[in-house]
Amino acid sequence: MKPFLIGIAGGTGSGKTTVARRIYESLHLDSAAFLDQDSYYKELGHLSFDERRQVNYDHPESLDIDLFQEHLQRLVDGLPIDRPVYDFTAHTRAPQTVRVEPRDVVLADGILLFTEPRVREMFDLKIFVDAEADVRFIRRMRRDIEERGRPLESVVEQYLATVRPMHFEFVEPTKRYADIILPRGGNNLAGIQVIAARVRERIAEKAAVEAGAVPIG
Repeated sequence: MKPFLIGIAGGTGSGKTTVARRIYESLHLDSAAFLDQDSYYKELGHLSFDERRQVNYDHPESLDIDLFQEHLQRLVDGLPIDRPVYDFTAHTRAPQTVRVEPRDVVLADGILLFTEPRVREMFDLKIFVDAEADVRFIRRMRRDIEERGRPLESVVEQYLATVRPMHFEFVEPTKRYADIILPRGGNNLAGIQVIAARVRERIAEKAAVEAGAVPIG
């Protein structure tokens, strides 16, 4: 059976990665493949550090969509990939990669995951994680300072200059493509359980169709 692809979009700091992990845990799988779109920012090593700092990383053009789609397709085809690693301190790709093996379920997340039609149409289930703007900003601020070593002033400047306006221009409009809108992110345990139950049903239906059987219900 071809893998079941789950796409999880939403604004920065909405809890997409937490939702992906909790869906995985609720499915009781031996393993799943995880793909974060943040790893697919374009290689910018040819630019100076100051030039890289000025790039709008919340615009779809900052992403290597071709490579992301290629890697998704390879996982669908049952082939492993070498996922890039992005260095958020240097604002460019790190030299190492991470091997991701194909699995029955692939969970991908990213703020701009549903902006590109050819990627969006690959997913069997599309989820948009919704969270209040102030909660998302606080989460992003903590992440960028604690995990990515960025100064507070830089985080606030970027949020006001690009993150907030790009959210309204590109991220929020993709909510209309979602099959499910999940409020409160990873804290919505009841919603995640409902999604997991639906995913199990969809996987069973997909397996029945690919086996040539007619699903009941």
